[in-house]
Formats: sequence, structure tokens, C-alpha cells
Amino acid sequence: MMMTPEIVRAIAIAVRDAGGRALLVGGCVRDELLGLEPKDHDVEVFGVPADRLRGILEGVGRVEAVGESFAVYKVGGVDVSLPRRESKTGRGHKGFAVTGDPDLSIEEAARRRDFTINAISRDPLNRQILDPFNGGSDLEARRLRIVDPQTFADDSLRVLRALQFVARFELTVDDATRALLREIPLDDLPPERVWGEVEKLLLLAPRPSLGFALALDLGVVDRLWPEFKALVGVPQEPEWHPEGDVWVHTLMVIDQARRLIESPREESDSGSAGARASGGGAPRAVEARGPALAIMLGAITHDFGKPMTTAVIDGRIRSPGHEEAGVAPAASFLDRLNVHSFGGFDVRHAVLGLVAHHLKPSAFKKAQTPVSDGAFRRLAQKVDLELLALLARADCHGRTGHFDCSAMDWFLDRARAIGVEHAAPAPLVLGRHLIALGVAPGPQMGEMLKRIYEKQLDGEITTVEEGLAAAAALLQAL
Repeated sequence: MMMTPEIVRAIAIAVRDAGGRALLVGGCVRDELLGLEPKDHDVEVFGVPADRLRGILEGVGRVEAVGESFAVYKVGGVDVSLPRRESKTGRGHKGFAVTGDPDLSIEEAARRRDFTINAISRDPLNRQILDPFNGGSDLEARRLRIVDPQTFADDSLRVLRALQFVARFELTVDDATRALLREIPLDDLPPERVWGEVEKLLLLAPRPSLGFALALDLGVVDRLWPEFKALVGVPQEPEWHPEGDVWVHTLMVIDQARRLIESPREESDSGSAGARASGGGAPRAVEARGPALAIMLGAITHDFGKPMTTAVIDGRIRSPGHEEAGVAPAASFLDRLNVHSFGGFDVRHAVLGLVAHHLKPSAFKKAQTPVSDGAFRRLAQKVDLELLALLARADCHGRTGHFDCSAMDWFLDRARAIGVEHAAPAPLVLGRHLIALGVAPGPQMGEMLKRIYEKQLDGEITTVEEGLAAAAALLQAL
């Protein structure tokens, strides 16, 4: 049994003493019934006029107005509102007239919810469950079912919410709900609303593939992500991809990536003594939002170049050059989602680097001539090598059968040994150094800095002093 936060109890007591009733509603009740710890708590207040609600809440704690025109407040991190009436006034997510109505019945208030599993409420004082649309039974049956067929389609975002709920809670969609989801137009959704649901699908669902499989079935992939749809039916060489076409492989890679961003060492293939002693080449858990999203989006887009490069060559199905060919469609896909930077991390740049180089870890390991440290340093100019190793590991494991994926451990061990797992080395020689030698700013300085840095990448220069000596030699040669 989950403990009710004290702030929620305090709100409920204050509302009760004022003659009303406060109920926990929505996702927090659903999560409690699933045995999950709710991340947020939402409270609806019945029987208290709007002009009195704020005063009651101020007796509990500091009140922030979220939507005062229809009585929505935040108190101690808890969202508190009156039950709301919503009427459709136009297309799009802003095409609603919303009014708070404390006299709504509990059933009427729950009717505006999207799915029955989100239409359950609980009294925080006596723990009574109020479930007018049998959402509890649907939770037990792991079934996703709409509340009101008459109003469900008013907000087309609910189609995308269905995708992430199915994946997060491993639900099946009942037939009537599935039929309605297929019919709802999605052309009124702005990119930021689409992305909001995609991000939840990628980071909150243990198996995001369940949501994307449903998206394909509902026609969402066709309508929103044509670059993703292009993977369906693209064949792969059975020896290397016994799981099937590129779409099937990509869904498997997405699920592998989701596991790896939290528990990368579980999938490590390294058997070296160093790996056993210190955690080895396996990447660390990806905790920051930006890098985690880069990995997940990289998993989706890594083979976007296969539809235009796949051919039968010498009796084998091959996709030569698909890394570079995938960059343009991956960029288009990111444009549709309006994905750029998050928390100062350039997700777009990272994803395109992962797409362009996702075969490099294996290629470096298998190269007939040993790959130089300079090659690692140059690659680190283009992509985070630890993220690259993680995506390559997901790509290798994202198929049926048994394959040797130890190249990713070797690759990351090398990158760490050189110190370039996250970025190429900073230049040792800068413009100010050349100015001190009498070089004026301009094209000549730029060319000198470039040539000196190339020597640094090759390991010929390891200190500022060595760099200045190289600069002096260049000056003499000019």
C-alpha cells in the first residue's frame, strides 16, 4: 500500500473542513494500483466554489496559480483543481473552452478523461476507490479502453498517448478503441506535442517497441514519420539478420538501447581481465536526459539509409554506404519532431553522428591493419565514442541468434585509454601562441593551427612546447 503524501492529506482535510471533498485523480491512482511509485499527485476538489478554493489552499501552504481562470493551483508540488468542463471550440489542442465546475459529479468529472485506467480516483482520507468506468478491471486485464467515444476524438494527441501507455504498462487495445484510434486525424498536432509523447515512450517504457508496433498498426507511422515507415519490408541478409526486415530489427535495437541506457554492463561481452576488474569497456548508465535521448533516437534512425542502398550483390543482400545515406532522412525525422538541444546537450548533432558512424566500432576492431590512435581521435571529433559504443552494442544485440558483440568493449577500452571517449583532445596550440611568435590573425594562422592540430591528433605533438616547436618549423618553411 502506497503512503499518501502529507501535503495531500492536509489539502484533503482543509477541503473537508470547508464542506467539500478532495480526491486524488488520474495517473497517480493508476500507478498506485499497478504497484508503482507515482511521480506526481493531482487532486480534484468537489463542492467548493472557485472563489473560495485559493483561500482554503493558502491555509495549507504556498499557492501558485497555474490556471487561475479555471481554478488550477499548485501547492507543495501537488496540482489542485476543480473538476472541469471542456467543450470543443475548434481544431487543435487549444480549441477547447475549459471551465471549473465544483458541482460536477464524480462520474461526470471522470468522463472527460481519455482512457478508463486514467479515470479512477481515490479519497486520500479513507482510501476509497471511485471507479465509474471500471478502469480497475481494465488494469487487471491489462486492457486499454476509451472512456467516452463521443468526446475522445476531440483531442488527437490521445492517439499518441495510447502508444506510450501500451508500451509503458504492456497493455492490449480493445477492438472498439483500436478502430477509433485509426480514424482520428493527426494533422493538427504541432511538433512539440508529438515530441512530448514520443519522449515519454522512449524514456518511460521498458519496451518502446510495443508503442511503435501499435503506431504502425494504427497508421500513425505512415502519417507522421515516413522515414521510419520506409524501413518496413526492407530485406536483410538472413545470415546476419535472421530476425527479419529492417523494421523488425530496428524495433529490437530500440528495446536493447532502452535497457542499455540504464544497465549497460548487463549486455557487456567483454571477458578481459581489465573488464572484470574495473567494469571494463561497458558504458556507464546514461543518466542525463540529452545523451539518453540521443541513444534512443539513434536506435530509431541508425538504419534509415538502408531503404535506398539495399541491393542483392553477388547473391547476398547488402546495404553499402547506408551509414552516410541515413544522415539526410534522419535529419528530416528530427525536423518533424523539432529535436535540437536539451539541457545544453546537442541531441541533433549527436544523433546524426551516431547514424553516420554506427558501424565504426566493429569496423575498427576487424580492420586488417591496426587502427591508429589518430583515427580514434579524429572520430571523436564527430561523435561521442561512448555513446557510439553503446548504440553499436544495441545494434549488435538487436537481432535473433547469437553473435560476437565484443568489438564494442574493445572499441570503448581503446577510446578510454586514449582519453577521447567523449570528445577529441582540445588543441594544445592556440591563436594566442602564434601571435606571440609574430603570426598575424588570418588565413595563414588558420592553416598553421590546422596542421599543428593534425600532428597532435596523430600523437606527434603531446605538449604545448612540442606544438610551439612545430609552429616555428612551419614558419621557417613558409
